[in-house]
Formats: sequence, C-alpha cells, structure tokens
Amino acid sequence: MSKDDDNNGWKSVYTGNLPEDREEPDAEPARARGDEERPANAPLPPRARPGSPPERSSAAPARNAAASKPESAPEPEEEEAEDDEPPKKGHAGFWSFLIALGLVVLAAASILFYVWNGLRPPGSSDQAVRVTISKGMGAKKVGETLEAQGLIRNTFLFSMWLKYKNEGSRFQAGDYDFKPGMTNGEIVAKLNNGETVAAETIRFTIPEGFTVVQIADRLAKEGIVDKDKFMNAVRNPSQFANSTWTKLIPTDDGLRYPIEGYLFPETYELKKGSTESDIIDRMLAELDRKLGTLPEDWQSVLEERGWTLHELLTAASLVEREVVVDEERPIVAGIILNRLDKKMPLQIDATIQYLLDKQKDKLTNDDLKVDSPYNTYQNKGLPPGPISSPSLKSIEAVLYPADTDYLYYVTKKDGSNTHLFAETFKQHQKNIRESEKNAK
Repeated sequence: MSKDDDNNGWKSVYTGNLPEDREEPDAEPARARGDEERPANAPLPPRARPGSPPERSSAAPARNAAASKPESAPEPEEEEAEDDEPPKKGHAGFWSFLIALGLVVLAAASILFYVWNGLRPPGSSDQAVRVTISKGMGAKKVGETLEAQGLIRNTFLFSMWLKYKNEGSRFQAGDYDFKPGMTNGEIVAKLNNGETVAAETIRFTIPEGFTVVQIADRLAKEGIVDKDKFMNAVRNPSQFANSTWTKLIPTDDGLRYPIEGYLFPETYELKKGSTESDIIDRMLAELDRKLGTLPEDWQSVLEERGWTLHELLTAASLVEREVVVDEERPIVAGIILNRLDKKMPLQIDATIQYLLDKQKDKLTNDDLKVDSPYNTYQNKGLPPGPISSPSLKSIEAVLYPADTDYLYYVTKKDGSNTHLFAETFKQHQKNIRESEKNAK
C-alpha cells in the first residue's frame, strides 16, 4: 500500500488491478442478503480456479431458505380452505341414486298410465253399437272388432286383460248391442251369457200327420219357401247332415219322397232368410231330439221285433193318419201288428189317400185298385215308407202297442172321432152297419 492524503495517507496498490467487468457490491444489497458488512480494506475472497467447483458458503442455505419464505405472508382461513376441497364420493353416489330412482318411478308411472288409459272405457253414449261375433272367433279377433267399433281403446291390452282374468273361451256367437262406455267386465259378461240381439225370425207350425206336399204348400203359402225348391230338396236326403237317421233311409225306388215322415211336426222359429235346406235340416234335427226323449229301451224293442227306424216311422205314420183320439193309438197300433203277424193286408184307407195327394171324403172301388206299392189293399205288409209326419205319441204307440186280438176297426161317424173294434170279420160287418146308422 502507499500512503494517500485523501485516505489517511494510504492507497491500495491493488486498485488498478481489479477486473473491468467486476463492480464492488453495494453495502445495502449485502445487508438485504444478510451478509456482514465488509471493511473497505478487507481482502476479497479468493477466486475459484478454472475447472474447480465453486466453494459454497455456509450462509447460502440460510439465504435460500430466507428467500423461499415470503415475509409476513398471511395464512389462509379455514373456511376458504374447505370451499376449495373437491366433493366427497358419498355425496355424488347419493345424488346418482336419487336420479336413478326418479327415472324408475317415472317409467313405472308412465307404464301404469298407459295401461290404465288403454283399459278404461271410451266416451259413453246412449247410441247402441251392433257387433257380430262369428262362430269360432278368437279373443284377439273379438278385441279387434270391439276396437274398430269404438267400444275398447286397445286390442293388445284387452287381450292381455282377458288372459289375466282367464276369460275369452266362453264367448258365444251372435249379434250384440253394446253401448260405448261399458267396462271390460260388462262387455265380457254379456258375451259369456250370450245376451244376443233377437234376430228377425220366421215362425211356422207343422201339424201332426202332414205330408211333405202339405208342408211345402203351407210354407209356400206363408211366403217362407219356394215350393219347387223345397220339393227338390226333400228328394235328396244325402245333402242333410243334421240327422243321424236319414243316413239309414233305404234307397228304394218305390219311395215317393225319401224323407217323408222324418220332418217332425212341431212349431219352429228360424232366422229370417233361412233357405229351404236350412228349414228341412232343422226339422230333421228335431226328429233326432224327440227320439232321444223315448224310453231307454226303445231301440232294444225294435231289435227284438226285427224292425228298423224306417219301419217304425212308417207304422207310426199309419196310426197318425187313422187315429185322432190318443187313447186309441195303442189299440190301432196293435191291430196293425196283429195283421202283419197273420200276413193279412193292412187295408188302410190312408195309404190310398196318400197316393191321391188330396183328401177325399169317400174312396171308390177304383181308388182301391190303384197300382202302387203304397196300396195296402193290394199289397201285404207295410208300405215302402211313411205316409205322413207322425207325432211322438204315435211312435210310442207302435213301440208299446195294446195287447188285443182285434183285427178290424171302423170309424163311428158320430162326430166323436172314435172307432169300433172287432176280432172277426163278421163282427166287423156289424160295426160297419152300426157306424152307418149313427152317421151325421
């Protein structure tokens, strides 16, 4: 060092040797970093050699720590820290459950409303709606018909409702009148009970003892059938399927009308517009029904006698045309059987009248000579077939005849419609004279 006047007479000899780019640090920044104030004449720290790691001062960590921590930084409040926290998982799951539950309830409510709305009756009305339920129509088809007429809202729901209620198998065919506004239960009850609308009908009566020709004449007169069509139909019994017994009718060329005697005499009511075949079918079916009311042994009786139903109806038709009073039917039936047993001609006037097609008050000798298998004056045994439609009482009389020795009978002609009976021809002649004496 050299002495200088401005610096207490001393001057650093190193001043001129400092590097040009290095400046003396200010005292104030040193204090800010926490360095102790270095005297002006304090020697500089030695410079690091090139390539050697710099020396670290023990004060460096302290300076770094002091620099990383801001002075007097305010601490955050607890409430603000809680607001910044993410939502807890439990809260999110609870809200998801509520949303899912709401969707399920909404869907269930929608389905229930759909079902309720689909099953409730449409708007009510006092105007009846005519619906025809055909035979064999299934529950689904019935539902479609009802929906088309505005009586139900939804065929699918109606069908499901029927399955749930186990309904639909007892519906009866026919025409129904329903009023809009009826419940499903009311509609089903009506279909199950067969509460059909009374259709327009035709009503006619066939008297006991009528022949096929007389039946045709009466029905034609009442405007129910065409006579020619009716007569053509009775000549072809094979077309009628409603009778079991018509299939057993003999194929005899001598029969005038094959189903003569099979058209049961009764009062009938049929749907308006029924054809000739429909009417004949119905009458044939009635015969089957009436035969079903006979005593259980009636077929056994026929078998023991060696007869067929055709022969039973033939004999019963003779009784029907000869007898008026019911008490005499078994007696006359017994006489017919007695004469058949003795191989005697029946000599029944009703068979001749049948051939004439018109009732005559008195038969002539020429009438009795008509050439026909139905002529019981010239032919022994029963005629080829019935000559009229016998009643059930005449059929029962032939099945269970009176046990007598009578072979003859004659009308009293006194207006009583009764007969005189005889066992011998001589007694019969006497009865004829007595009958003529009482003639009125």
